[in-house]
Amino acid sequence: MKKVIITISLIFLFISCQKKKIENLIQGKIEKEQIAVVSKIPGKILKIFVKEGDIVQKGDTLAILDIPEVDAKKNQAEGAVISAKAQYKMAVKGATENQIKQLEAKKMGLKEQYEFAQKSIKRLTNMLKDSLISQQTYDETFAKYQGAQAQYNAVIAELDDAKKGARIEQQTMALGQQDRALGALQEVETADKERYIIAPQNMSIETITLTVGELALPGYTLFNGYVANSTYFRFTIPENQLGQFKKGQEVTVHVPYKKADIKGTISTIKQLGAYGNIATAYPDYEMQESLFEIKITPSNNEETKDLITKTTVTLSL
Repeated sequence: MKKVIITISLIFLFISCQKKKIENLIQGKIEKEQIAVVSKIPGKILKIFVKEGDIVQKGDTLAILDIPEVDAKKNQAEGAVISAKAQYKMAVKGATENQIKQLEAKKMGLKEQYEFAQKSIKRLTNMLKDSLISQQTYDETFAKYQGAQAQYNAVIAELDDAKKGARIEQQTMALGQQDRALGALQEVETADKERYIIAPQNMSIETITLTVGELALPGYTLFNGYVANSTYFRFTIPENQLGQFKKGQEVTVHVPYKKADIKGTISTIKQLGAYGNIATAYPDYEMQESLFEIKITPSNNEETKDLITKTTVTLSL
């Protein structure tokens, strides 16, 4: 009978010790920073270069979208730029070489006519003084002289404009059209680059939401994953245990499934707004207490690179 009593007492003692041991542990979870890669413009999945579980580097191409509308707009924009550049060049440079030659020849012909009319009016002026011609004859010749002078001055101005180029207002307008065309082309080229889905960081690919041929809409998540070297430990504690922890404190986290201890530092302590978002199993604190999350950053990332996310870890009080 004494043996039975002793045995029962040992069992209760063992259970009591185990319970006390469990009570001195806080359970948490292994976490990693999540990342989602989305599409910016609509298009069909043309090709996928990765598979779930792959590790990719920042800048790697994950997929390519087929966007026919962008190709068509790009051709239109390139044509508009060529046309606008030619118009601006013509406005600045002025007439072509052949046009300049034609105006030079026209100027020489009108110059000869003007000089002949000028000589004629001088002779007729003297003859009019001597009453050798009528006033009407003189007036008719003078009118021809003025006409020849006006035509000669006009071709000089026309030739000067041709050499200098168009008016400054026309040049400004042509330059604005060119800038507008270049802006449209740049916009299309930016959209064209978005057909390539690029990894924003070093990351692991956890899920791929679409397959080849499916339509990706703007803002739709195509790839989900975890940021490389972003493993941390998350614990939820009640307010009455908060005094045992402080930011910057060095602690040791135990990973049961690997039977390993990993050193880390408490990086953040923040209040949780909801009871459901806790990491500790079997909470034994009063419900009216505020809950706090402790984030522990590992001291050596190499020790955590193979840890499985969402598995349980413990922290001793």
